[in-house]
Amino acid sequence: MFSFIKNYHFIKNEIYKDLLKYIIRQFFYEFKMVSKSQTQVENVIIRFAGDSGDGMQLTGTQFTTTTALYGNDIATFPDYPAEIRAPAGTLGGVSGFQLHFSSSEIRTPGDAPTVLVAMNAAALKKNLKDMAPGTMIIVNTDKFQAIDLRNADYENNPLEDESLSEYQVIPVKLSSMTAAAVKEQGLNRKEADRCKNFFALGITYWLFNRSKEKTIAWVRSKFKGDKQKYADANINALEAGWSFAETMELLPSSYEVAPAKLRPGVYRNISGNQALALGFVTASSLANRPLFLGAYPITPASDLLHNLSKYKEHGVITFQAEDEIAAISSAIGASFGGHIGITSSSGPGIALKGEAIGLATITELPLVVVDIQRGGPSTGLPTKTEQSDFNIAIYGRHGESPIPVLAAKSPSDCFHAGIEAVRAAIKYRMPIMLLTDGYIANGSEPWRLPDPEELTPIECNFATETEGFAPYKRDPETLARPWAIPGTPGLEHRIGGLEKADLTGNVSYDPENHEKMSLIREEKVKRILADIPDLEVHGKADGVLCVSWGGTFG
Repeated sequence: MFSFIKNYHFIKNEIYKDLLKYIIRQFFYEFKMVSKSQTQVENVIIRFAGDSGDGMQLTGTQFTTTTALYGNDIATFPDYPAEIRAPAGTLGGVSGFQLHFSSSEIRTPGDAPTVLVAMNAAALKKNLKDMAPGTMIIVNTDKFQAIDLRNADYENNPLEDESLSEYQVIPVKLSSMTAAAVKEQGLNRKEADRCKNFFALGITYWLFNRSKEKTIAWVRSKFKGDKQKYADANINALEAGWSFAETMELLPSSYEVAPAKLRPGVYRNISGNQALALGFVTASSLANRPLFLGAYPITPASDLLHNLSKYKEHGVITFQAEDEIAAISSAIGASFGGHIGITSSSGPGIALKGEAIGLATITELPLVVVDIQRGGPSTGLPTKTEQSDFNIAIYGRHGESPIPVLAAKSPSDCFHAGIEAVRAAIKYRMPIMLLTDGYIANGSEPWRLPDPEELTPIECNFATETEGFAPYKRDPETLARPWAIPGTPGLEHRIGGLEKADLTGNVSYDPENHEKMSLIREEKVKRILADIPDLEVHGKADGVLCVSWGGTFG
């Protein structure tokens, strides 16, 4: 239909040829002379990938929010480069955001994308191995110049050598068409190029029949006053991307993923770290005790510190310590003072906390140690997911110092896991290790807001009676020792890292007493089993049994 345009001698600029195509095709649409079909599909896995400065996380988040409001079941997985700032256009600097959305229940962000949006050559090369034949690749052809190919370690241009012939390739001049779409805002070249992710977002919104309104409202709230031109530019890019997809011959059909049949209720999209923070705040309310988090920043646990710092009005105190040892020691001190003590870290930070976890074990104080795992060994893979700390969580302390280890299975499950970790730590007077990982912490899914009436209060049972008080006098059911707040008249007592005599808590080097106290601490861990419900079995009864923990559940 538009072949004559390519040969039209007076049109020198390829960008204006593309825009003229759009205008002519829009004319045919206006008079109902061209129509596109709509294909029903059950689920889609889309991955946005580009340089770490290309706004892939923002693009994916906006698509996720819009899709959640539409009513699909969703699961997301952001993927960040570990380097602080790799050179632009290189494989090491590729950032990604994957979203799995469906009309039925899903439990993972998926493995192989059905659609890849590649913003440059490096993004294509790094992600192509995950694409199955026949899947769709929307590619920014403007970023396949000689320097881009060299940075991505390409010897030949994959858009020209038939190496992508088994895929449905949608070539788009994203950068240059975005520049044309935002020209009237008077942005400089760099500013205009930053809007190309919204052009790509507009294409995907049309492709999957998503509404633009929520994103437009977000952009207007983000850029106000003297930043109005940036709002207008991003909205123009979004609209241009939508219109371009609507008129593009290579996209004869859009796709419809119907809303999922979810349990009735009020839902919000939530990440694992957000859910965990809300779980801890809720636990603080259920126990009617202030919450204290002592933490040292480390990926991917830092966001828990960031999220909890927003809840000061709910009695939450956050302390960014100078190192991991100070972080956990401050949390133990908070527990000694009657607060809910929490500390968080990832990977190597847990190793640094090992001695202090033993201190919380021997003093028998409630403490929640959050380990948001990442790949090791050592600093290893800071932004990549691995269940690398299972052994250190169970055995990573010297001496006989067993502690319970809990694991959240999904982003929304972090809310309940946080509450139950606090409940167990207080009830049994011991440190609890709570495991999540980068996959759960950064991923998101719909979360049904719980009815507060369905949440069981957490009983603290502080010691108040002076008669017969002894620091290690135990509850016969849980073996928990009294939790006496310092400064309470008549309940003065001493605790520390040295072994305690049973009942009195005095320092003891007696081997028989040490054996007895070690067995009591071990028995306390076993008694938590009474609070754990039976495992839920999924699938057929005569199938192969696969036992998973934590994030492998999906």
